[in-house]
Amino acid sequence: MRFRIINRVAVAILLIISQMSISLYAKQSDDHPWKNGRLTVSPEGRYLMHENGTPFFWLGDTGWLMPQRLDRDEVEFYISRCGEAGFNVIQIQTLNAVPSINTYGQYSMTDGFDFSDIDKPGVYGYWDHLDHIIKTAENHGIYIGMVCIWGGLVKSGKMNEEQAADYGRFLARRYKDAPNIVWIMGGDIRGDVKREVWESLATAIREEDPDHLMTFHPFGRTTSARWFNDADWLDFNMFQSGHRRYGQQKGDGDFTLPRHNEEDNWRYVEYCRQMTPLKPVIDAEPVYEGIPQGLHDPDEARWTAADVRRYAYWSVFAGACGHTYGNNSIMQFYRPGINPAYGASQPWWEALDNPGFNQMKHLKALIMKFPYFERVPDQSVIAGDNGERYDYAVATRGKDYLLVYNHTGRPMEIDLTKITGKKKKAWWFNPQNGEYMFIGEFDNAKTMFVPDVPYGRGEDRVLVATDSESSYI
Repeated sequence: MRFRIINRVAVAILLIISQMSISLYAKQSDDHPWKNGRLTVSPEGRYLMHENGTPFFWLGDTGWLMPQRLDRDEVEFYISRCGEAGFNVIQIQTLNAVPSINTYGQYSMTDGFDFSDIDKPGVYGYWDHLDHIIKTAENHGIYIGMVCIWGGLVKSGKMNEEQAADYGRFLARRYKDAPNIVWIMGGDIRGDVKREVWESLATAIREEDPDHLMTFHPFGRTTSARWFNDADWLDFNMFQSGHRRYGQQKGDGDFTLPRHNEEDNWRYVEYCRQMTPLKPVIDAEPVYEGIPQGLHDPDEARWTAADVRRYAYWSVFAGACGHTYGNNSIMQFYRPGINPAYGASQPWWEALDNPGFNQMKHLKALIMKFPYFERVPDQSVIAGDNGERYDYAVATRGKDYLLVYNHTGRPMEIDLTKITGKKKKAWWFNPQNGEYMFIGEFDNAKTMFVPDVPYGRGEDRVLVATDSESSYI
């Protein structure tokens, strides 16, 4: 009896704490990004913003198998850690099989794509769990990028046009009122494979839900702009720069860029920015921290934090509207006892402490420090000869500031006349810890800058230069 009383007291305390948490979330909701209105595309067609004009810098994490492998407590833990690390988007696989099954043993569907009887009284079902994921992300001010169904399933005939329309209507009706949804068609597939199915799915969702942004996640080393840039339903482009190193080829198809440029993800941004109409673009799947180079051979060298930083700064400085990070263990939520993909061996909760995961926030903080919508890529800022491959520097600027990413600590000549001001102040920004080191004040001229690190891959720095009259830093 005494044990039962203690148990009841404990339950009562937990209920009180739960109610306090709900109240706290309600108070925090005013600080969530959608207080500025829904997400939309900025007028010039390069960036994302909220309806009231507040800029939105997409900083995503790849949590592909969260709906299938995490329970409720793990969902809260993972999403809270994403928020602490500065991420404001998590990309997930809504369906990774037909049917999909989650950690509670619940199926996404039992009879084709008929969802009429999916919510059973007294059962915490597959879609109840997805509701919980989306609501938890909402409580933390994070968007969920919903890849509706993985591309390989459609390629193998698991969903046809009619089923896609039914599924699209189901998804849109269930989640159109959630403030934190971005719809993602595709999922590691070329846009010319089963294109009619993707068009059917996108059209059905858009008819029910005209307010949330929509895009397409393509196959490795391709971009959605190749197939869907003119589509009314596609609000912004995604590309997958992929997991291969320079010269690592399989000869397995038609890629967006010529061979031998495997790691140059900045080239995809340049490709997309030449399209008409101009739409925002993002690298939605670059190299993942801890995954084998080339993806499939676990004996290959692994991509590191330095590599994921390089991909992030290269693409954003080239003009992307944000960036998505990935981690081999986190994306599949690997834990001992399950069969790993791509040679994963680190438990996902330990991978949350990996340096790359926790360094992405410094990029967002740097970009948001300066006037957002005036920023443009401008390689003419680099006055001398630029390097190639890992030595390649990428420059971006506004009216009175410029930023140049240097991956190897290579000396570079910079044209300070590209921004306003008779005198310029300059700093080295460290992408590894977000710290600034003041270099000095310089004349308005072409100037040689030598980073404060020895030459070598991963010795990265960002040169920050501003009009000496500005006060950004």
